[in-house]
Amino acid sequence: MNSNVLIESFAEFARSKNIDRPTMMSILEDVFRTMIRKKYTTDENFDVILNVDQGDLEIWRNREIVDDNSEDIWDFDKIPLTEAQKIEADFEVGEQVAEEVKLEDFGRRAVLMARQTLIQRVKDLERDHLYQQYKDQVGEIVTGEVYQVWSREALILDKEENELVLPKSEQIPKDRYRKGDSVRAVVHRVEIINGTPKIILSRAAPAFLERLFEQEVPEIYDGLITIKNIVREPGERAKVAVESYDDRIDPVGACVGMKGARIHAVVRELENENIDVINYTDNLELYIQRALSPAKIGSMKINEQTGRVSVFLKPDQVSLAIGRGGANIKLASRLVGMEIDVFREAGDYDEDIALDEFQDEVEPWVLAELKKIGLDTGRAVLAVSKEDIVRRTELEEETVEDLFRIIKQEFDDNSEEQEEQANSGDAQ
Repeated sequence: MNSNVLIESFAEFARSKNIDRPTMMSILEDVFRTMIRKKYTTDENFDVILNVDQGDLEIWRNREIVDDNSEDIWDFDKIPLTEAQKIEADFEVGEQVAEEVKLEDFGRRAVLMARQTLIQRVKDLERDHLYQQYKDQVGEIVTGEVYQVWSREALILDKEENELVLPKSEQIPKDRYRKGDSVRAVVHRVEIINGTPKIILSRAAPAFLERLFEQEVPEIYDGLITIKNIVREPGERAKVAVESYDDRIDPVGACVGMKGARIHAVVRELENENIDVINYTDNLELYIQRALSPAKIGSMKINEQTGRVSVFLKPDQVSLAIGRGGANIKLASRLVGMEIDVFREAGDYDEDIALDEFQDEVEPWVLAELKKIGLDTGRAVLAVSKEDIVRRTELEEETVEDLFRIIKQEFDDNSEEQEEQANSGDAQ
């Protein structure tokens, strides 16, 4: 392989990878100087002249002519007179000799290794460029095209055809992708795996919702409104606490927009995720009330030492506070940074049964676990999903299954008893 073919093939490869000319020249010279050092120990007295456009390469070895009997004869930058006169007969001691070294002089193996090194250097440069590019974009939205979909992740290509990964765990559960679909996601993190950068995207991270609000709400982008906190159950529900630095601006109204136009654009992107936007406040009690919206709280007790809050509500507000599958209370707890326990206010318990009534069939420690998370009646327990109770207590799944069976059976028995009483009353 001659120098023209080597340089032209490398230049074409480098240009396809968007490597600029100065960087390309630097890589070429560095690789050729490495070849020189391997063969001649040093490259200090060598000139490397490159013309990438023409594919030309010239390597010149510069040495000073010394007498054949000189002590300096073995120095790297010296050449004996007799050897110099083989190059040109009229050379004399003290003159400089510039001898051209051909690429072929390094041997075929060295040239092939140089070619591999050049390609590897470009790939390393490309990987480093990709890492630096996306490391600075963590938390920002990018748009790409779905290239391939697997069970655990989707491969996304950006506009430069860089490969990005959207794991299943970072997708919204309702997301369904096909090859060629356009996808918006936030750059979640950038990892180096075996020397190769891996760009991981997310549509489930709170940062994605935050960036969407910035795009749809100019007041947030301009800094007039700030997002204090975001918590999400991706695709299901989210709570966003906002605060305005301008008393004339209603932060909640600005985020929702005229007839909900702004927030609807965000909701559509998030597969109809239910988004609650609330006013942030330093008043913890008021903040908790807003966080538990749409439920209306009767009273509460805050224990800042244990990080727990006991809220008391009317019976018809308990299910609203807990939410479907416990989502509302779970998000509210995360939003305010405290564990919220829900209790029914003392009063009307019609058509409900206090948990203490189940002591004959359920062990006391199981009832205590339920009361810790604010579930003190049978209907309050049935209003929460089994999975959420397992998550929030020390109870095992089998225990929760038995508990639900016992409570449901008790309600069924009560209903039958009330029906019998009603029928006997009618007969009399």
